[in-house]
Amino acid sequence: MPGTILRMSGVTKRFRGVVALKDVDLDVRRGEVLAICGENGAGKSTLMEILSGVHPHGSFDGEIIFEGREMRFRSLAESEAEGIVIVHQELAVVPHLTIAENIFLGHELTRFGLVDAASTHARAAELMSRVGLHESPAMRMGELGIGKQQLVEIAKALAKNVKLLILDEPTAALGRDDSDRLLALIDRFRANGITCVLISHKLREVLGIADRITVLRDGATVETMRVDDPETDEGHIIRAMVGRPLDDLFPPREPAIGDEMFRVRNWTVLHPNQPGRVIIDDVSMHVRSGEIVGIAGLMGAGRTELAMSIFGGSYGGAITGSAFKRGERIELRTIREAIGHGLAYVPEDRRGDGLNLLASVQENISAAALGRLAERGLVDDVRERKVAEAYRYKMNIKTASVRSATATLSGGNQQKTVLSKWMFTNPDVLILDEPTRGIDVGAKYEIYGLINELAAQGKAIIVISSELPEVIGLSDRVYTLAHGRITAEVARADASQELLMRHMAVEKP
Repeated sequence: MPGTILRMSGVTKRFRGVVALKDVDLDVRRGEVLAICGENGAGKSTLMEILSGVHPHGSFDGEIIFEGREMRFRSLAESEAEGIVIVHQELAVVPHLTIAENIFLGHELTRFGLVDAASTHARAAELMSRVGLHESPAMRMGELGIGKQQLVEIAKALAKNVKLLILDEPTAALGRDDSDRLLALIDRFRANGITCVLISHKLREVLGIADRITVLRDGATVETMRVDDPETDEGHIIRAMVGRPLDDLFPPREPAIGDEMFRVRNWTVLHPNQPGRVIIDDVSMHVRSGEIVGIAGLMGAGRTELAMSIFGGSYGGAITGSAFKRGERIELRTIREAIGHGLAYVPEDRRGDGLNLLASVQENISAAALGRLAERGLVDDVRERKVAEAYRYKMNIKTASVRSATATLSGGNQQKTVLSKWMFTNPDVLILDEPTRGIDVGAKYEIYGLINELAAQGKAIIVISSELPEVIGLSDRVYTLAHGRITAEVARADASQELLMRHMAVEKP
């Protein structure tokens, strides 16, 4: 049995009297992949922030033993100096700097007090090769897709002589191909003796790559299980995470589909900065009242670009085509016009585009429809608070107060806050882009229930998701998108992962 590289014992952490972690024990064996699973708010990120020095020694109880020595980290730099490196779900990249500059940002290679450009590029190329990146180190970071940016972050970790690599939801924003490449890279790291801790909600990936799984629930360690144990399966992990079985991952639903609510016809969108480059190519699609329509496509297919262009031209250069609401043509030139016509868009990046994290839950919920709460140009704080409290109760948003900063919420509760924000506008058409990205199975079940409830109210719902089981489990119909074009329209009864993938992976014409 391999030796233990890390042991965390009796870890307890409180925030203003609230217990976030309660006597947590964790051990990681040298050269293994240990997965940490748990619902949002279970304490996974807090535990890793303690390990990486974000919460310094003295701000928590318990001890950290790394490579046989007790560690008392007071900063991130101290943990990295020992070889413990964390790659966060929200990537910390600087898009206008080069790949090489991003890799060595904060620990630049210098010569005579100046940055050594030649050594930086040579070393960056070597690290990029180790993670399977073949672009030029001089390329701007912003020119890379999310999947390759994730690989640059891992190359940055390797530059710090990593011994224990912590990956927080590394595939949450990736399509299937990019996810497979990243998991293969983790497997290669294991073969080369690098120890990995993987935080993930994607249980199939966890079962495919991890050696052991530790489950946290309500800030406490529940169970550690071996993946090669015959009793370890998705159902076992879910029961440990939520304390109850989820026999069906999707709530039951009886569709009540009405007349056509919304349609786009011959919708074409050009790249905002590259005139003549077609991103969305002659797309025609529709959604009816009470219907949930899925959009499935590989990374780069144009799913988010389609949604944003429809939502008041928030993406794209020249946009042509027609939009119709209940059969009547409408204009969607601005976000204000889109909201006025009853459209709402919950973005893929809830933290960057959907929420003001420094603002309170109350302020975020009211943000898209402040006019409904204003009196003579001033927002009525009492009415705003009542609205926020109503959505807090209705959406089961777990927060100490609606006046709490939204940044303090877990991912699932942030997602509920974004949904509340747009539900308050009382939309007829709701576009949900990756509605359960990075949240746990219990919170997913709640979100699915809310989506079903909105459809039952007669809303027209469009769901974009990278997870094909989610698309199939939610949707009444599915459109597949490839290279900016609709390649198929599939009824719920006919939908399978194999069929959708076949239509998603067609060659570019």
